[in-house]
Amino acid sequence: MVLMKSPILPTISSVAVIGGGPAGLRAAEVAASAGLRVTLYDAKPSVGRKFLVAGKGGLNITHGEALDRFQTRYSGPGQPADFWPKLLNAFDPGALRQWAAGLGVETFQATTGRVYPVEMKAAPLLRRWVARLRGLGVSFEVNHRLVTLKSLAGASAQRGESEIVDGSDSGVSGFQLGFSNGATATADSVILALGGGSWPETGSDGAWAGLLESLGLAVHPLAPANCGWECDWPAKVLARVEGKPLKNIHVRAGDALAIGELLVTRYGLEGGAIYQLGAALRAMSEPSIAIDFKPTFSVEQLVSKMESARRNFLNEALPRWRIGDAAHALLSDRPWNDAVSLARAVKHCVIPLKGPRPLAEAISSAGGVSWSEIDDRLMVRRFPGLFVAGEMVDWEAPTGGYLMQGCFAMGTQAARGVVEWLGYRG
Repeated sequence: MVLMKSPILPTISSVAVIGGGPAGLRAAEVAASAGLRVTLYDAKPSVGRKFLVAGKGGLNITHGEALDRFQTRYSGPGQPADFWPKLLNAFDPGALRQWAAGLGVETFQATTGRVYPVEMKAAPLLRRWVARLRGLGVSFEVNHRLVTLKSLAGASAQRGESEIVDGSDSGVSGFQLGFSNGATATADSVILALGGGSWPETGSDGAWAGLLESLGLAVHPLAPANCGWECDWPAKVLARVEGKPLKNIHVRAGDALAIGELLVTRYGLEGGAIYQLGAALRAMSEPSIAIDFKPTFSVEQLVSKMESARRNFLNEALPRWRIGDAAHALLSDRPWNDAVSLARAVKHCVIPLKGPRPLAEAISSAGGVSWSEIDDRLMVRRFPGLFVAGEMVDWEAPTGGYLMQGCFAMGTQAARGVVEWLGYRG
């Protein structure tokens, strides 16, 4: 009798993805599609909660502008100049739209350039996405908040609530994870996609910062981005302008220029124009903006329209310059005795600001893991096999589809990095 040897089957590497937002879900999809065994953990009872909140505005997934312009929308201290061009060339807006089409979700580009699902809803896409992930074999573990992370190589070190070990000197043999519910798990590689600090009710609360700092990683403080800014409106002005828009304006903060709209609120200003200026405003010791209410006209052209006016210059400007009720009210804080000084104010109306709205109210956050800590694959340099993706990294972008595109592209990059790192051949 001849004894037959059993075939030696290849070991399928395991990947733990922590965080069920766009970056984490996309990372899980790419890793599972490569044949890796993926488990996705989330602190909340269900995944995609921030994704669903974003969908309340129609789910702006990307933007249709030229890629060379698109790539300039991302900023962050110390980020490599070539990071976003390379990242977006590897997974560009067209690829994201094709991905949605693969889920049976048709998209369209609005006149603004923003791209939305035709249904203008996030829930149908999320349901199909989760179903695809389950079909790929992804396991979901919800109500699992990560509290400890330990490399299985090297000696352990305990620091308060977070247990993290540097295994860079002895090679990587995987990681052990601990969760707030007492569960533990091991994985050959880990992708952290825990989000920033905005919308904490969705699970994106920034609580991970302390854990990574105990690892010795540089984490820049999270700050509100794409948020409103506060200012002190005179009571008489506020009574007239609250809730009114300022349209077709140019807004400057130092040398930074934003074109768009603002909305006057009881506490200050909201809107795309001021969201774009967040980084510039945070860098100012005394933040302020200068609004040009009539960007297509020069001071001289405005004055020429007031030739017959001899008094009540502000009231005369309302129909002649068509500055709008909100702009009229903002300029009514002092008397105007000539057309020239009023025209100059219309072209350069300075509004001092007190500060940004709270982080919890922001659409997104700045700050996070320093670029110096990660390589171009998004792997943590001193902890091979550990990756970070999405808003955890110190970058920001304006609204308009850039945030979502960035998270999808980073999730894709991190998962491809995991596949490369593990040397998996499917």
